[in-house]
Amino acid sequence: MSSHPVGTFPAYRPRRLRQSAALRRLVGETQLNVSQLVLPLFVRGGRKVRRAIQAMPGVFQLSPDELLRDVAAAHRLGVPAVLLFGIPEKKDAKASGAYATKGIVQQAVRLLKKELPDLLVITDVCLANYWTPAIAAWLSAAGGAQRF
Repeated sequence: MSSHPVGTFPAYRPRRLRQSAALRRLVGETQLNVSQLVLPLFVRGGRKVRRAIQAMPGVFQLSPDELLRDVAAAHRLGVPAVLLFGIPEKKDAKASGAYATKGIVQQAVRLLKKELPDLLVITDVCLANYWTPAIAAWLSAAGGAQRF
């Protein structure tokens, strides 16, 4: 039988988890810092566009100029990265807006990197939003869709 009663914290404090600085860091509380955040944003064509997304209160589809304004403000606060989701003006059978030189995400990336060169820009690669059937699938070499 143990001389230390179980569950009488803080009177009993197991020291095995505090033996070294490395172990203390490993089992310590999670610490979140603004420098660890990634801001997800939705970008669409146009100017001065700030369209609310009803299913996500406080979240908007933004035109590149509005996107830059929001990203610059977040970057000044210490947010180092953004994740862009594109809202194309049109969809087609080849999801061409996803890889078009003048695609909305490509335009937004160029603008953000020009104005905020040290910003980390991550892009969504799901083609469902660019593709006419709007389902998650692979396009085969023959042009058919293979769902996964």
